[in-house]
Amino acid sequence: MDGRIEFIGENVTVSEHSDPSLCGVSGIIIGESRETITIENNGVRKMISKRPAKFMFESGELIGNKIAYRPQDRIKKVKA
Repeated sequence: MDGRIEFIGENVTVSEHSDPSLCGVSGIIIGESRETITIENNGVRKMISKRPAKFMFESGELIGNKIAYRPQDRIKKVKA
């Protein structure tokens, strides 16, 4: 998975997180900031911090530390 793409609208599952209650949370990304992503599933929204997490997308897994930038900055900074 290329960390430089836009995440809004992508399906995602939290594969690992320092908060065990967030592991397995899945849905569509509806928002993103430098430190968080917001996932919606069946009308329920969860804001999840990127840094202690791994996210599984349809095209592969990303480590939260590597994408912890503002979306407009991440496109320039993240190495493929």
